[in-house]
Amino acid sequence: MVTQAPSTAASTGWAASASTDVPHDEVVNGVRVIRVDRDPPVQELSADTLLSWAASLESAMSRRILRSDDGIARADLVHAHDWMVAHTAVLLRAAWEAPLVTTLHATEAGRHQGWLPGDLSRAIHAVEGWLAHTSDAVVTCSAHMRGEVSRLFAVENVDVIPNGIDTRHWRTSARDIAAARERYAPHGPLVAYCGRLEWEKGVHTFVDALPRLRRRFPSLRVVIAGHGGASRDLEQQARERRVAPAVEFTGWLPERELHALMAAADALVVPSLYEPFGLVALEGAALGAPLVVARSGGLVEFVEDGVTGRTFATGDPADLARAVTECLDQPDQSRAWADEARRRVRDDHPWDGIARRLDAVYAGAVSARADRTGEVAPFATPPASSGNLLYGGP
Repeated sequence: MVTQAPSTAASTGWAASASTDVPHDEVVNGVRVIRVDRDPPVQELSADTLLSWAASLESAMSRRILRSDDGIARADLVHAHDWMVAHTAVLLRAAWEAPLVTTLHATEAGRHQGWLPGDLSRAIHAVEGWLAHTSDAVVTCSAHMRGEVSRLFAVENVDVIPNGIDTRHWRTSARDIAAARERYAPHGPLVAYCGRLEWEKGVHTFVDALPRLRRRFPSLRVVIAGHGGASRDLEQQARERRVAPAVEFTGWLPERELHALMAAADALVVPSLYEPFGLVALEGAALGAPLVVARSGGLVEFVEDGVTGRTFATGDPADLARAVTECLDQPDQSRAWADEARRRVRDDHPWDGIARRLDAVYAGAVSARADRTGEVAPFATPPASSGNLLYGGP
């Protein structure tokens, strides 16, 4: 969204700035992008260093933005994305007396199925709540996330603006698709997963389903494209399930190869245990891939079972195998589902329409800001004994 939406939003009268840790200053599609070197301590990002890593980044961003010698004297509005920029965003809101809009893409409690398992999670949760309560408007990417944010932080009037996609970018060629089929599955069905390899993405559920699928489709080939903290565990799991010869772990693929793989797949599986939106489903649909997704979070707001793809019970390998089997057994029907999914991507998720919706949120925040000048909201962290924050229980 940083690359695409602000450039469209700029044409409607709004400007945007973004910061990362690579030193550079450029204009991209009419948007000035400012990147900074982190302040000390400069550490590798890990669970142990996450809070200090974020603090060093925010310190550098705040100093850079508040410099008055290059035209960033004041903004009309601040837009924050998630907790890692909360302190910078709240500082700028106060310094500029500007409205603050926050997009919460995910929550710490949601990632842990409602739990806050340690001090780090409780700290992140507290910052998320503080940011939400200090903001003049809060945006989520799905109705599921709106409900999650409302339950966790007791904020009202959360706007839902789904993620968008430029279908002109998500294209491939018949030649590249044929090459992908020849490389990965020349003699049988091809099923793929594309994304990060982390526990919350549920790829272990997919691997657990493969023995069933291999018995039904002996020539099945599986490609798992991506990388993450669970990479080695998943490769070991495939060996233990005795499906390793049928599974190729590719790591991250170049964009052209990724597009071809997704378009060539007979089923693109999205087995997430926690998924605020599921952008990969839109990307797969834009490329014409039949979708098989978990009934998790925002995924089911796009993938309607038997209409735009197949769904299965979250975390259930047997049901995942059932959904993939139905997809592979009905190629004509799968193609019809894929065609409808592609139509919905084109009609419901173009960037220009999403930018207009965001522009309306900005206008509302500017109006509401007059009533909240200087306010910084308190937020109490739930005690460790408060149990599951989303689903109840001790």
